[in-house]
Amino acid sequence: MDGTAWKALMNAKKISLLVVALLVVVGLVALTISKSQSGVTKVLTAKVQHQDLSSIVSGSGQIKPKTYVNVGATAFGRITHLYVKEGDHVKAGQIVATVESEQPASAVAAQEDTISTNRRNVEANIANEKTAAANVEQAKATLEQGKFDFDRAKALFAAQIMAKQDYDAKKAAYDVDVATLAQREAALVQARAQTESSRSQVSQAQAMLRGSNYNLDLTISRAPFDALVTNVPVREGETVVLGIQNAQGSTLMTLADMSVITAEVKVDETDIVNVKMGQPVDVSVDALPGRTFKGHVTEVGDQALLRTTGVATSQSTTGTEEAKDFKVVVTLDQSSDELRPGLSTTAKITTAHKPDAVTIPIQALVERDPVAEKALAAAAAAGHAAPVAAASTTGTIKPPQVQGVYVLTKTPKPRVNFVAVQTGVTGATDIEVLSGVSPGDEIVIGPYKVLRTLKSGALIKRDTEVVKVPTDTDSSS
Repeated sequence: MDGTAWKALMNAKKISLLVVALLVVVGLVALTISKSQSGVTKVLTAKVQHQDLSSIVSGSGQIKPKTYVNVGATAFGRITHLYVKEGDHVKAGQIVATVESEQPASAVAAQEDTISTNRRNVEANIANEKTAAANVEQAKATLEQGKFDFDRAKALFAAQIMAKQDYDAKKAAYDVDVATLAQREAALVQARAQTESSRSQVSQAQAMLRGSNYNLDLTISRAPFDALVTNVPVREGETVVLGIQNAQGSTLMTLADMSVITAEVKVDETDIVNVKMGQPVDVSVDALPGRTFKGHVTEVGDQALLRTTGVATSQSTTGTEEAKDFKVVVTLDQSSDELRPGLSTTAKITTAHKPDAVTIPIQALVERDPVAEKALAAAAAAGHAAPVAAASTTGTIKPPQVQGVYVLTKTPKPRVNFVAVQTGVTGATDIEVLSGVSPGDEIVIGPYKVLRTLKSGALIKRDTEVVKVPTDTDSSS
């Protein structure tokens, strides 16, 4: 082997030794780091902060007008005219449909003729009454003259100047005048009775005419209020029938008053206890993406509805347990021509609102035994090892648990301590804290697998930088 080859071999050996030495150093460093980090738990953290917090309850349902009516058939017969179609707007009193009306129209004409005849009879009876009254006056005058003649005859007969035959003739004439007056007074009373009877017949005919006009008017259907025509299930030429007892009659159309619009939604039974009258609501409609309609709660149902059938539990005969909902009616503050009955909608009800509340992420909350956590924290402070996982409690009574969070302490080493907290309003991702922590405190929010077994005094290391978890404001935007 020449000198050049020998030098090359020696250089290769030197390089190999240097590589081996470097690997050994790296291994020692890695081993040192691994030992230094043994017993350290990686966690995600966030800080307690101030923010506006809203508690939202959601429900899905559909748009419904506050007032709507099914215009049913009020007369039997064939539909002669339909003056509207679905989607039309109608005014109160506007004619929307007519049914054949020959029979009631004929009855009206007959009654009008009867009234005209009876009125003429009244006029004739009034004339007869006047004639009878004149006859009475004539009979009174004749009787008065006859009384004068009879009185003179009595005086002459008493003076024995008049013959008995002439006296008897005057007396008979006077008696005839008295009878004639009585007869004519009776005729006047009869004439007046006939007049009243004719007037009664006129009143009776007028009453029957009102009934006939009512029946005729039943063949004409009018809009009861300003409305939108939402359904017309019949066509011209079809025969409609009246409803009787339990048999439903024909429906001509459905009219909806769109001046006041509601959203009828179903809210889960676990959320209904927080829903109150007057709470503000944001209503979104699937058919109008990007649009939000403001409203407020105007009705909260007190009957639980089975989610699968929509039947009230009080009316259900099944004994199976299943999820239940409650009906909530939301009245929109302003109507819109774009809204139609039956459109699918989602309502977000603000059941509580706290401005500038102290909040933490919901996932940071855990339940622990405060006595055990305090003992673990004390042990860690004294330099003893603090277990990360919970000890087995199999066969023992579970100690009382309280709600709290793990707060980071930075001295002398980063550790966590359990702190009990009291909570208030719950938002979508955050919850209000009434006591226990203060804004700026750093707390553990995950991961879930670590958080559920974490214990006070455990050494921790942030898995990443302090993360900002989504807030209610972020989620709503």
